[in-house]
Amino acid sequence: MANINNNSSIENPVKFKKLTLNPKKSIWRQVKQRWQLFLLIMPAIIYIAVFHYYPMYGAQIAFRDYVVTLGIWDSPWVGLKHFERFFTSYDFWRIMRNTLGLSVYELIAGFPFPIILALSINYVRQHFFKKSVQMITYAPHFISVVVMGGMILQFLDPRSGIVNNFLTLFGFEAINFMAHPELFMSIYVWSGIWQSVGFSCIIYLAALSGIDPSLHEAAVVDGASKLQRVFHIDIPGIMPIAIILLILNTGQMLNIGFEKVLLLQNPLNVRTSEIIDTYVYKTGLVSQAGNFSYATAIGLFKSIVSLILLISVNKLAKKMNQASLW
Repeated sequence: MANINNNSSIENPVKFKKLTLNPKKSIWRQVKQRWQLFLLIMPAIIYIAVFHYYPMYGAQIAFRDYVVTLGIWDSPWVGLKHFERFFTSYDFWRIMRNTLGLSVYELIAGFPFPIILALSINYVRQHFFKKSVQMITYAPHFISVVVMGGMILQFLDPRSGIVNNFLTLFGFEAINFMAHPELFMSIYVWSGIWQSVGFSCIIYLAALSGIDPSLHEAAVVDGASKLQRVFHIDIPGIMPIAIILLILNTGQMLNIGFEKVLLLQNPLNVRTSEIIDTYVYKTGLVSQAGNFSYATAIGLFKSIVSLILLISVNKLAKKMNQASLW
């Protein structure tokens, strides 16, 4: 038998060329090569720069006694004067209680309904009924805020409203709903849920469609009921999306729908309907004094609180080993 040369059995190592990005490549050259992508994103960049970053320049009037004739830079610097004025004002606790109360009420009541609707639609097998439910629940989302406010006032009108006509039909007395301050939050929240629940469930339907069908098939073989499949397959499958949306909604807690609150507000329910946004509007624009600096300070305070809430909830989600924004 021929002797095998061990040296001949050693293969020469294959040399691969290392792929690296060229940091010296000019940014303008990259833009020129991929100009279609940059052109596609340019409207969004312009919008953010003009309507979100440029207004930050004017936020400094919260620390000045702003005078229109003097301009921003020439107006006297007063530091935290306007913030202290708001914190010590008579309206501070009432406005914060109304804003936080309405936000928490809306978050707790409105968060589970899109999930429930998405789970219900997902198990409907009759195609026509499924599409009909989707269309009926999505439609209110496309009604403008002004029209929605008018509809609510018409429905709840004490003389000609459909709700009071229904009550009087069964022998009850008509109720002037908008004149009862204690009913304002419920009217605002549940009308908002009716308007947005269908559109909000779209993202949960998309998440449910991404769950592996083999999990349901194996559960059916093992004899699991639909309710068991919901709790052990569907809900864990959409939980990361639900946590992300909860974090985003928490960061927007103080940004309540200003237009809708203002449309439903009247002198009889202002005790519970006055929130930060309507107070800023009345202080900065409606008031004859034109307290622009004071109104800006209140708005800046609201933004800082929203940022703190967003960071806190995101950090809490990370500690609980749940999905987070960063």
